[in-house]
Amino acid sequence: MRVTIVFSVLFLCMAFVPTNSRAQPKNDRAYWIYEMDRMARPVIRLLAHDSLRIGMPQVTSKNVDNREHRIQVQYVEVLGRVLCGISPWLALEDGSSEEKKLRQQYRTWVIQGLRNALDSNAHDFMRFDLGGQQLVDASFIAAAFVRCPWLWENLEQSTKDRLADAIRTTRRFKPVFSNWLLFSAMNEAFLAKFGYDWDAMRIDYALQQLEQWYVGDGMYMDGPHYAYDYYNSFVIHPFLAGIMDVVETKTKAYNDIFSKIKKRNQRYAIIQERLINADGSFPPSGRSIIYRAAAFHHLADMAWKKRLPEELPVGQVRAALTAMLRKTMHSPSTYKDGWLTIGLYGDQPGLGDFYNNQGSPYLCSVIFLPLGLSATDVFWTAAERPWSSKRIWSGDDAKKDYSVGY
Repeated sequence: MRVTIVFSVLFLCMAFVPTNSRAQPKNDRAYWIYEMDRMARPVIRLLAHDSLRIGMPQVTSKNVDNREHRIQVQYVEVLGRVLCGISPWLALEDGSSEEKKLRQQYRTWVIQGLRNALDSNAHDFMRFDLGGQQLVDASFIAAAFVRCPWLWENLEQSTKDRLADAIRTTRRFKPVFSNWLLFSAMNEAFLAKFGYDWDAMRIDYALQQLEQWYVGDGMYMDGPHYAYDYYNSFVIHPFLAGIMDVVETKTKAYNDIFSKIKKRNQRYAIIQERLINADGSFPPSGRSIIYRAAAFHHLADMAWKKRLPEELPVGQVRAALTAMLRKTMHSPSTYKDGWLTIGLYGDQPGLGDFYNNQGSPYLCSVIFLPLGLSATDVFWTAAERPWSSKRIWSGDDAKKDYSVGY
């Protein structure tokens, strides 16, 4: 029986991971969908078939602190990270017939997968009380639902209540005095959005503390000290914006802070676009660099929400993000047996951090947020324009960049 199960899971993985034999995507959106499907399919399909624990490799960073524990928490981790990136696309209704068919399949898989993850009788049942890392990844699940109410509307009440209970379970973990404050706050924003009792103090503490950590020119410290990494994009700006979108519907008490956040969001988007080099690469600086394209979570989030500043035409942003996506995903060793490897450009174990497991690199799914825009949206239909680095390093004239003081 065990052999039969294993062969069945291998068949599921092999049959449904996109291969190089597929036709080349004909435009940027088709390419993005191709890469999203290649990344998300093994995770979402196996979970829908209650087989994620059987089919998902048990891989950790070579620098891991506690291998057994990191493997235990990798299932909530991979679910939250994939769902956080693809959820806006699930809510759409338009697109080509091929895209609609694919979306309907993913909708079916995601809803069944969530049932399995929250059903204590399922093989893929996920506990949220195993350690502090689950505060982090519960918040990515929360963010997915905040971004995509369609998910909530299509779950039965029993699964909704189980999810709310699971999110509340992570309150027992004290957040690290860093961007982790935003994970606690996002969980409370989820509860507030969907009509459950929520702890306003956890949100207030995060907003007030991040205000203290603002250092200028659109950037925050990640805790008491500044670090040159991508956490302003991995977490800080997108989570502040997501929490803001919920809280400003509940109270006007934070209007002054939110006004500043909106301006800082725009400034950091400008900085992000300039970090993408002419060949699509970007500086490999700081921890968690194996999250790959998630280094531009913020720029993708701003594009999806249609909040890009005037200085960033959408055709320019799409071109920059597409070039970056191609660069980071096209190493021959980006995937191993259909699963993302630990690295930035392929399999690079030396770039791993002590907390990385097989689920960790899937945060890069957040780059796909603009797929939540209609195929007819200007983001997808605007003519491609050279992004800042490509224009400057080709010798073309360009507008000077200046820091801001707010």
